Amino acid sequence: MTESYDVIVVGLGGMGSAAAYRLAERGQRVLGLEKFPPGHNRGSSHGGSRITRQAYFEDPAYVPLLLRAYELWEQIEHDSGRTIATLTGGVMVGRPDSLTVSGSLRSALEWGLDHEMLDAAELRRRFPTLSPADDEVAFYEAKAGFVRPESSVLAHLYLAGRAGADLHFQEPVHSWTANPSGSGVRVTTAEGVYTAERLVICPGAWAPSLLDDLGIDFTIERQVMYWFAPQGGVAPFRPERHPIYIWELGGGEQFYGFPAIDGPGGGAKVAMFRGGVPCTADTIDRRVHPEEVEYISARLRPRIPSLPGPLLKAATCMYTNTADEHFVIAPHPLHQQVTVACGFSGHGFKFVPVVGEIVADLAVDGSTRHPISLFDPARLRTDRALAS
Repeated sequence: MTESYDVIVVGLGGMGSAAAYRLAERGQRVLGLEKFPPGHNRGSSHGGSRITRQAYFEDPAYVPLLLRAYELWEQIEHDSGRTIATLTGGVMVGRPDSLTVSGSLRSALEWGLDHEMLDAAELRRRFPTLSPADDEVAFYEAKAGFVRPESSVLAHLYLAGRAGADLHFQEPVHSWTANPSGSGVRVTTAEGVYTAERLVICPGAWAPSLLDDLGIDFTIERQVMYWFAPQGGVAPFRPERHPIYIWELGGGEQFYGFPAIDGPGGGAKVAMFRGGVPCTADTIDRRVHPEEVEYISARLRPRIPSLPGPLLKAATCMYTNTADEHFVIAPHPLHQQVTVACGFSGHGFKFVPVVGEIVADLAVDGSTRHPISLFDPARLRTDRALAS
């Protein structure tokens, strides 16, 4: 027997859970399908923390979406009873002409965001754990901080279920088809066949297989997150004393990190931003190797002298990168009844609640008030796609 819905959402990680909630909230009969258990650690929506910030060095065009995301995080926390976002302040560190610093300043000036510029001496005075070189500066944003990805996913799933969504876990999607008429879809899983008027696909690192006909060459990149015990204890790294940070080195290499947000035994989390090993979602190496620990340790030692201490744990995750590292959020160019949200390129989680809102708009109304022209898949489609 084929079950029918208004909208099927494939993938219930960060983006898919938010989309399922916003669709169900609007009175849609929603089916959510997820390959793994709720709040799993097999994709990109785990690891305990993700940086959030408003002065966006990647492109000022993201700022209005971030301002809306900040509003929605508060609403989700209130409605779910979960703590998701914590503002600790944040520093973007590097030479004045680095993208991390200059791009953040550009966004702040364009959108009138509160900020401070700190020279190396002031950065050391304000945050004694940090040891910049004399020619480095910091862009400081008080409204930066972190969000907890697992709490976000579980909060959105709870709210989606409360609003009437039918959520199926450990039920991978085998295939989907869209009717040529422009209305109606069919989704096949190991458990059955489902139909709906519309389909939303939030596939994370499974984009290359689930969205092969999108005609975009996604690159899946393995990344590692590390938790070190600071030498001398976590007290100087507590959230009320220590900011989140992104630090740009020579050649554009970046690492980032967090306060010690999980108490004395939790350590301080750090990671490299980009530069990971290409992989696929099904073949990623989940082991963390000694040379990887030493690589990031060598970058930490001269800049955060009390890190690295002993390595407490490490975990892998994945970036799903587009060629220009901007997102893809749009109706499928070949199937207008299908909405896609993918290619978040390692910097998407802070946008989760507003992406859910955008996806619901596109799926139900066919348009959104939010600025999303930057995310049009047409900019990335290959000759192979245009010829198909």
